[in-house]
Amino acid sequence: MSEALSDDDRKKHQVHFDRHTPEYRHEFEAITHELQSRCPIAWTDTHGGHWVASGNREVFELARSAEFLSNDHDVKGERRGYKGITIPTPPRAAEAQGGFLEMDPPEQRHYRQTLNPYLSPAAVARWVPFVDEVVRACLDEKIEEGRIDFVDDLANIVPAVLTLAMMGIPLKDWTVYNEPAHASVYTPPDSPDMPRVAELSRNMGMSLYGSLVEIRQNPRPGLIDALVRADINGKNPPDEELIGVLALLIGGGFDTTTALTAHALEWLGQNPGERDRLSRERSTLLDSATEEFLRFYAPAPGDGRTISADCEIAGQRFEEGERLWLSWAMANRDPSVFPDPDRVDMERKGNRHSSFGLGIHRCIGSNVARTVFKRMVTAVLDRMPDYRCDPEGTVHYETIGIIQGMRHLPATFTPGERLGPSLDETLEKLQRACDEQRLAEPVVRTARADTAR
Repeated sequence: MSEALSDDDRKKHQVHFDRHTPEYRHEFEAITHELQSRCPIAWTDTHGGHWVASGNREVFELARSAEFLSNDHDVKGERRGYKGITIPTPPRAAEAQGGFLEMDPPEQRHYRQTLNPYLSPAAVARWVPFVDEVVRACLDEKIEEGRIDFVDDLANIVPAVLTLAMMGIPLKDWTVYNEPAHASVYTPPDSPDMPRVAELSRNMGMSLYGSLVEIRQNPRPGLIDALVRADINGKNPPDEELIGVLALLIGGGFDTTTALTAHALEWLGQNPGERDRLSRERSTLLDSATEEFLRFYAPAPGDGRTISADCEIAGQRFEEGERLWLSWAMANRDPSVFPDPDRVDMERKGNRHSSFGLGIHRCIGSNVARTVFKRMVTAVLDRMPDYRCDPEGTVHYETIGIIQGMRHLPATFTPGERLGPSLDETLEKLQRACDEQRLAEPVVRTARADTAR
């Protein structure tokens, strides 16, 4: 059989698929179920041509086949020229590696081993009082007005402040990072606002570099300190590589948790009976509800890979160099795994969603995301139990190709009383606590715990 015929045969399931269009957001459920029923692994010619995996079983098998899939973003053309995890590669990201998420082992593994002690369940648990104080202050700023934007006034702020605290960056600088972290995702490349967003991103990059240099010279606990001292495959990484890792931590720490929280609060506002039930039964329902919101509103819809060797996986033949999109969001809606997948069921059992990814690249910050989400939502249920979202003022991201996010979620509620100092005062107090109590130090398992494992 000729190569052309062989190629045609491999790509016999062809579709038009472009997740970067507004139509994909609006027609997500219909597109998902059509792909899953007709061709759970399909070929599309969009964006230079790539495979699309939408079926749960297929995504699972592919994601766990690390020996045949590469995340590498070979920016300098030193290896095989692979393009990383975004399809297509955004122009502004073409010259920078996206941290260890765009690396393969052993470098990827060494980075995760370096950062894991800062992101373990025990390490995250230490931050809960800190998170609660930031949430309290955010709600206090609006509680007397009876009006709030759950994105601008809460869900944008809390993850940003916590992420900077864990990194070792001054809390007051959260405003330097917040806007570019979100705007760089939701602003289309051809937007007239892009020059402003690019300038904000440059300022953020300069601030990151400044923190890197400062902490190297004057160490203080946090993720940056861990990275500047890290041994990655026998060497200390160059600054440009470390900046990519820090940018990854900011991107993962900011927008994803914001998106999940906003969507959950919107749904609960649209379903006040379920909102009241979640508040009443939180001791037994909060954990399963959190997993269900993660499944239904997967904040990061998927990741790209490059096929690193000719292979056959899940019944499909692939060739080295081909691009592949693994859709976590579509895999989460597969009816063969999730009965009635297009309905939120806060009690859903056996909810093995893939919203944090699968395999060796599974999200390293999943413990942080779950914790911060739960603390924000329960605080809103306690202090603004009758809130009503304003659908006219609600603004979703125009496209969901990178993050399924929201820009605004205004709401009204019965006013209440403040419980403590302002946000600015609270951040000053929490900064002192970070410095004096060294909250950003790693939590290392004891020898007994290691033995038990």
